[in-house]
Amino acid sequence: MTMTAPDQPLAKPVQWAVLGTGAIAATFAKDIRLTDNAVLVAVCSRTLEAATAFSDRFGGLRIIADIETLAADPQIDAVYLATPNTAHYGQAKTLLSAGKPLLIEKPLVMTAAQAQALESLAAQKQTFAMEGLWTVFLPAIDHLRQLLTGNTIGAITRVRGELAYAKTFDGNSRFFAPALGGGSLLDLGVYPIALTLSLFGSPRTIAGRWSAAPTGVDMAADVTLGYDGFQAELSVGFDRNGNNRFIIEGETGSLIIDAPFLRASRIILTRNRVVHQLVAASGSGPLSRLAGKIARRLPLPGLAVYAHGFPGDGLQFEIAAASTAIRDGQHQQPRMPLSASIEALGIIETVRALPPS
Repeated sequence: MTMTAPDQPLAKPVQWAVLGTGAIAATFAKDIRLTDNAVLVAVCSRTLEAATAFSDRFGGLRIIADIETLAADPQIDAVYLATPNTAHYGQAKTLLSAGKPLLIEKPLVMTAAQAQALESLAAQKQTFAMEGLWTVFLPAIDHLRQLLTGNTIGAITRVRGELAYAKTFDGNSRFFAPALGGGSLLDLGVYPIALTLSLFGSPRTIAGRWSAAPTGVDMAADVTLGYDGFQAELSVGFDRNGNNRFIIEGETGSLIIDAPFLRASRIILTRNRVVHQLVAASGSGPLSRLAGKIARRLPLPGLAVYAHGFPGDGLQFEIAAASTAIRDGQHQQPRMPLSASIEALGIIETVRALPPS
């Protein structure tokens, strides 16, 4: 007798291990519990002490002694790489060479050349690999795509995004130390660049400028991506606290991903002429922030606020997407292919190749 769809057994959740025990690994461990197709079963760390503490914190995870053992473990379906930026490439090579599917916390690796090498290795081994750029998987961004596809604000005329958080300079911190992969573009710039590529595809032109921290990494940077009919003007930095919003202007209105846009939970649609002109005139400046406040607080014609809140910190959406792709035998996730990660790193390198201003 053939079972009907409701009687079909549920697929076994993807069995994940996490490599690393820092803050982002803890976020992964908490948010994976919000998925229905993935479960965290093991942890691997450089020290037994850190692995044991992490295991105890998250329900008695199995402790795996080293990366070689992790790579060879047949009970682990996939690994989340949550280690320092500069460790990603070597660790990813070890795991991919063993055929272990990977989700790698952003930035994927340090250079476009390293990313291309991983893409080739993943293809050779027929193994899944994806950069963990969680923003592009959030429900608010899904809705934003629908609004853009529906021509809600007409032809795009301008895009602006800022992501800036003031950091006290410390040459030994991961933000500023070259040996740890520091710099605002690798830490923050991947978000607006990846979102822009995901929404609008490859740019025709790349321009920018950057300023150096005392250690030589970029303290702040501006990136301008040229498209047919508009430019995307993206700004990041450790030198200030920015408005941290992403604004898409069109001929008949604007779409604002409210702050912080990397954790997108609210979209403001304005087709109110006055508010739209405020946004268009000021880009991401004070008048634009005023427009956002007006949109959130006043029921005005031509304004709509779409709330897309979610439990946890939001990593569950990328975890679920990666787990579905892995379970389906895909080697890349269409929304976040390795080619997009390579392109984003190439844009960062193009800007960083310019002399600092």
